[in-house]
Amino acid sequence: MADLLTFYEAIEHSAQFKKRHLLLGNGFSIACRPKIFTYGSLFEQADFSSAPRLPAVFDAVGTTDFEHVIKMLEDASRVVPVYSKEAAEAAAQMAVDAEALKDILIQTVANNHPNIPNEINDEQFWACRRFLAHFLGDENKDGKVYTLNYDLLLYWTLMHDDMGFDDPISLAANDGFGRDEDTEPEYVNWMGESGAHGQRVHYLHGALHLFDAGAELQKYTWVNTGKPLLEQAREAMGARKFPLFVAEGKSNQKLAKIKHSAYLHHSYKSFSSQMGQRNDALFIFGHSLAENDQHILKKIARGKIGQIYVGLYGDPNSDGNKAISSAANDLTAYRDERVPLSVAFFDAGSAQVWGA
Repeated sequence: MADLLTFYEAIEHSAQFKKRHLLLGNGFSIACRPKIFTYGSLFEQADFSSAPRLPAVFDAVGTTDFEHVIKMLEDASRVVPVYSKEAAEAAAQMAVDAEALKDILIQTVANNHPNIPNEINDEQFWACRRFLAHFLGDENKDGKVYTLNYDLLLYWTLMHDDMGFDDPISLAANDGFGRDEDTEPEYVNWMGESGAHGQRVHYLHGALHLFDAGAELQKYTWVNTGKPLLEQAREAMGARKFPLFVAEGKSNQKLAKIKHSAYLHHSYKSFSSQMGQRNDALFIFGHSLAENDQHILKKIARGKIGQIYVGLYGDPNSDGNKAISSAANDLTAYRDERVPLSVAFFDAGSAQVWGA
């Protein structure tokens, strides 16, 4: 393979482009907490021992979407007794299982996440802010960060602006959420496509602090609540506000859910638009370029963006990194020779995203 650049050599090389954008994968979180973020789908991680029927329910419906199954069980528990009084016991059990599934979802998420920001030290947050400054800092006007993760590490980092030295790092943290006169103090609302014109941070697959409240999308804020993740999630789901995130296994399933959410679709269209800019560059950090995210990768391959920089962690000749390199090079095959795509690789470890 071609020479492996350091992260800072890649940054210097990218200075020739108008803007830098960043696409984050799970490796961003693994670099911070390797023991808790090396997980697959939520469904695979979940412990259903408290409600052993639930795996069969997921299988019968043909989905791994927790929200869909919860809503289906709740609706069925109300409808079934209308058709059969004899089925009242089964209907009651559906309601019980729906509540159990909420707890299973919350616990699965909580088991794979630091509970409060204080569990990550200041030095780690400051290192991450230095990394993000290459994309959201003043010198990279209108650069955007897109994350495929639904954990809170990026959000916490953007909020952690109380730097402990005399040279603070200013980051553009606009994620499209704001407060209107009817907003409760514990959350802010997504302002919609028109109000999110300057949005520079996008959660392409949703996030744990974003809750679908029906008529609006709410972002819960640590600053205004001071409550741990698990407590916030329990309260929100008790009020039928479901976390907005995409946990489906296949790319086409993910895309279908994205298109059914105004917020997710807006972020997806933003990514597509930026990939259409010939004079921009994209850094990919912590992502394996796997098949289940083809809905994202196709936007790169079929776009006009001139350069991508792909991070490789560890031995570049490992089987995993060879697969990433091959997938990255395959992206160029879609391109017309009039809008070529160049690929360079950098040592992900050299970025020291969370410090040395």
